[in-house]
Amino acid sequence: MEGFFSVIGNAAFAASILRVATPILLAALGAVIASQAGCLNMGLEGIMLFSALGGVYVSALTGSETWGGWAGLLAGILVGGLLGAVLGYLVLNLKTNPTLAGVAMNTIGSNGTIFLLFVWTGSSGISSSHKSFVLPSVEIPVIKDIPVLGTIFSGHNVVTYLSFLLVAALAFFLYKTPLGLRIRAVGLNPNAADSVGINVVKIRYLAYILSGILAGIGGAYMSLGYVSWFARDMTSGRGFIALAAQAMGRSTPLGTTIASIFFGFTMALSNSMQTLSIPYELVEAVPYVCTIIALSAYAWNQTQKARKKGQ
Repeated sequence: MEGFFSVIGNAAFAASILRVATPILLAALGAVIASQAGCLNMGLEGIMLFSALGGVYVSALTGSETWGGWAGLLAGILVGGLLGAVLGYLVLNLKTNPTLAGVAMNTIGSNGTIFLLFVWTGSSGISSSHKSFVLPSVEIPVIKDIPVLGTIFSGHNVVTYLSFLLVAALAFFLYKTPLGLRIRAVGLNPNAADSVGINVVKIRYLAYILSGILAGIGGAYMSLGYVSWFARDMTSGRGFIALAAQAMGRSTPLGTTIASIFFGFTMALSNSMQTLSIPYELVEAVPYVCTIIALSAYAWNQTQKARKKGQ
């Protein structure tokens, strides 16, 4: 037990929580904007995988240490937005069940990226044979020199800081802008929104595209910041965990951020526990067991509230 607390009771562990939570938060924000428009983006995992591969491919293609990471991030954004539009077309135009469309996107993402990786590198496991470049880390003036706080909050990848700025930006967008109001109106009552001249299909397309872009940034971070290569199924269920964070956060930016940090904590804990004499299989299961417990507690709480309202 002493070894366990020595692993988690330090500033480096706290810093790792922010690092690990970043891709979950970005994908969860994508789920939030889709949910606010009355849509379900079940394809976050697949979108993240394609964006991660696209990002590392373009980064390697540039051959530039200065601009390679930024070019890869832009590629991840474009891939995410495009796949969000594809998902929107399947659901909104072809009337595909959104759950089935998302499952298809995830399945294609898992297997399609392996195929594309093999075509590119000749390996079906990892892209390390082709040098790619990562996004820069940022040292925050003044804070970086403060003991403990500097370790926790300074020196992270630029996307980590971007993700938390996007929380504020998304909150402002949804609650303070006319377009955000239209998105929420469509999500609350599409018939009423349509009756006042709001194009419901157009708004939902936009929500799917923005959702894909946010997930794309999260995917690009995985291969351009979290590590510096693409590996098969490297997202490891983060897209599904993001959906859990969005549900627990009640589709609000702040609530989803708190839930994402919680799941980031469980994954950071899993990573840190690998240094202890604990079976590997048990360590790997920690984030997913915590996800199931958290969702079960959330579902129970919602059921209790519904019962009280019904009395």
